[in-house]
This record gives sequence, structure tokens and C-alpha cells, in this order.
Amino acid sequence: MDIEQLLSTITPDAYERLLYAVETGKWPEGTTLTPEQRDNAIQVVMLYQSRHNTEPQHMTVAAGGDITMKSKAQLKREFAPNQETIVQTKLSEE
Repeated sequence: MDIEQLLSTITPDAYERLLYAVETGKWPEGTTLTPEQRDNAIQVVMLYQSRHNTEPQHMTVAAGGDITMKSKAQLKREFAPNQETIVQTKLSEE
């Protein structure tokens, strides 16, 4: 099976299961991945992301194959988009 055939058979649900397995080292049912399963799952997740990930998170593969790395400031804005800074002060060292 070539890469295109493999990617065409992966459903979003299958991708989520693979992603969970890669992130936790276990299948959703709780069974631990073997080293070979882990290596294969990582490759499939990265390939899938390179084709379908239109909203990449930090340290994921975006559609087109680029790895997305966001700055600390970008991540803060994403996690708190509706919060305004009211007061910001610098604490003095005493």
C-alpha cells in the first residue's frame, strides 16, 4: 500500500485514536503500544497532519508539511483571546 492509499483510508476517528496513542503511549482501550506500533503511529499521524491539518497547533505538522512552532506570546493569545491586559507592572527586586 502506498502513502496515498493509506491516507485515503484513515478516517478522522481513526486519526484521533492514533493521535491519542502517540500522545499517551496507549490505545484508547488502555493497551500499551509496542515500540513498532508507536513508530508507525507517529509516522501516520504526521502524514495525516501534513495533508489535513488546516489549523495547526504548536509543534504539529501543518497542511503542506511545515512544522508549526509558535512563540510563547502567540500561545498566550490563543489560550486567552478575550482577555485584555488592564494593568501590567514590573515588580522591583529588593
